[in-house]
Amino acid sequence: MISASDLTPAELAALLHFHADAGVEWLLEEEAVDRFAEFEAAKASRRATRPSATAEAAGATPEASPAARQPRAAAPPPAANRTAPAIPDGEAVEQARFAAESARSLGELKTALEAFNGCNLKTSARSTIFASGDPKTGVMVIGPMPSADDDREGTAFAGRAGLLLDRMLGAIALRRDEILLTNVIAWRPPGSRAPSAPEMEICRPFIERQIALAEPKLLLLLGNFTARFFFGGNETIHGMRGQWRDVGIAGRMIPAIASLHPQELLTAPVNKRLAWNDLLAFRVRLDNVSD
Repeated sequence: MISASDLTPAELAALLHFHADAGVEWLLEEEAVDRFAEFEAAKASRRATRPSATAEAAGATPEASPAARQPRAAAPPPAANRTAPAIPDGEAVEQARFAAESARSLGELKTALEAFNGCNLKTSARSTIFASGDPKTGVMVIGPMPSADDDREGTAFAGRAGLLLDRMLGAIALRRDEILLTNVIAWRPPGSRAPSAPEMEICRPFIERQIALAEPKLLLLLGNFTARFFFGGNETIHGMRGQWRDVGIAGRMIPAIASLHPQELLTAPVNKRLAWNDLLAFRVRLDNVSD
C-alpha cells in the first residue's frame, strides 16, 4: 500500500481532490482502532479513581454530607472540541436577502456572494459559481447546482455536460459567450447530494437577484431541480418540459421553458429528441421577442 509520505505534494493534492470529487468527507486512520475497547477502558479507569472508598474510610458517607447530595454541573467540553455556532436558517436567509438586494450590478452581486458565509454548502465546495457570459442577448440558461466538473473549473456547465450544452446551443445559433449561464445553487453539495430546503431558501435571494440584474427576455431552465425551483410542484421534468410559463422576479414576469439537463441526455441519449423540440421552441420564441 502506498503511504501518504511516499507521495509528492502535487500527487497528494490530486489524490485529495479525487476523494473530494467522489464525495468523501471523512478520512480514517491507517491502523484499525477498537473504539469500544477504548471506551470500556476509560469507564474502568474512572470507576477506579472515584473517591468513594476514601470518603467512607474517613467516616464521611454520602448521607452525612449535604454537598454530596447536590448534583454536580457537567463540565464544559474542552476548547478543542467546541465548534462555532451555526447561523440559524431564518437568520441566514435574511442575511442572504440583504446581501443580494444591496448589490446594484452583477459585479457587486458576485462580490457579495463570494463573501457570504451563511450557507454550510460553501464550507465543502471548492468554487463559488456565478453567472458567466453576456446578458445583452436577453438569454439566460440556468442549471440546478454545480457538478464536480463545475466545482473544479469554477464555472457553470463544465466537463462533458458543458460540451454537450455548447453543441445544443450551437444548433439554435447561440454561443456560450453570448448568453448568461448560471446555477440555482452557487456551491456544489457534498457528494452532489440534493440541497436541503433551508439551503435552497438561503441561495434563493442570490439567484433571483442575478436574474433581476441581468433582465433576461427568456429563461431556459435545465433539469428537474431547476424546473421545480422556479415552477413549484412535484412534477418530473418530463411533465414540465416544453411548456412556457411565467416566472415572477422583482415585479417582472419572465417567460421560461424547462428542458432536460445535458447530463440527463448523456445518461439517456434517447431523450435528445425531446430536448431538440424544446430548443426549437426556445429559438422561435427568442426570434419573436427580438423582432
